[in-house]
Amino acid sequence: MVEQKNRFADFIIYSVLAFACVVTILPILHVFNLSLTSASEVHKSNLLLWPKEITFQAYKYLFSTNALVKSFYITAFITIIGTLLNLILTIAGAYALSKPELPGYRGFMVYIVIPMMFNAGMIPSYLLIKNLGLLNSVWALILTGAVSAFNLILMRNFIMGLPGSLEEAAKIDGCSEWTVLFRILIPISKPAIATIGLFYGVYHWNEFFLGVLYLSDSSKWPLQVLLRTIVFDNNMSNVAALNTLSTAGQAVEPANIQAASIIFAALPVLVVYPFLQRYFVKGMVLGAVKG
Repeated sequence: MVEQKNRFADFIIYSVLAFACVVTILPILHVFNLSLTSASEVHKSNLLLWPKEITFQAYKYLFSTNALVKSFYITAFITIIGTLLNLILTIAGAYALSKPELPGYRGFMVYIVIPMMFNAGMIPSYLLIKNLGLLNSVWALILTGAVSAFNLILMRNFIMGLPGSLEEAAKIDGCSEWTVLFRILIPISKPAIATIGLFYGVYHWNEFFLGVLYLSDSSKWPLQVLLRTIVFDNNMSNVAALNTLSTAGQAVEPANIQAASIIFAALPVLVVYPFLQRYFVKGMVLGAVKG
């Protein structure tokens, strides 16, 4: 009887998971097939499970313009430099805050926790960026999110959960604080660093609002801001498009270009994610209290 109940429960769980997978995958599959479908077949079906009259004209059009490629490089720069800066500051801050004997420890923790619940708002942030001379600069998108208080606390809790004997043994052998950090703590914290690094990387790659807020020069737009223009305004390089665009003598619908742009923007994250997926199990319990 108990075994039958367990089988029924497993059936319900797997059925729900299978339904969730289908609901998640179908929109992605539709957009991907739409990007490969010929212009004449775009509006004949509301859901494309397989591309009809396969063509790569939408992708050829995207790469025939400099706007998308330039935005890709800008986003890649913001993601790489921003993530490196995030990790350096987060790891250094977490290591310092993992020591309760640090002078002003409680004050630092309060200073970090309060912004997680309250912030100054959009207008003061904009005025700050303006007074710092960072308007229309990609550094406005990098420096404004240099440290996430949430990730900092997670990393701090992870370091505090490591055996204290490792640090004690290293200091007995004459290691300095920097040596302990770089030679001991960072190597054994790779799962936590990879997880937080992925969080930071995805955040920078998908950053949209700050780009709209701080960058008025379209030549400096990151990929997501340009993607918004393509999807909602049906244009490239911020110029209104015709109902049907043409490239290489073959018609390309705006819907084809929109779908191809979405796939192009999402592809790097989809490629990187499987290599870091094994760290997500560790990340789910990152900073959790043991016992």
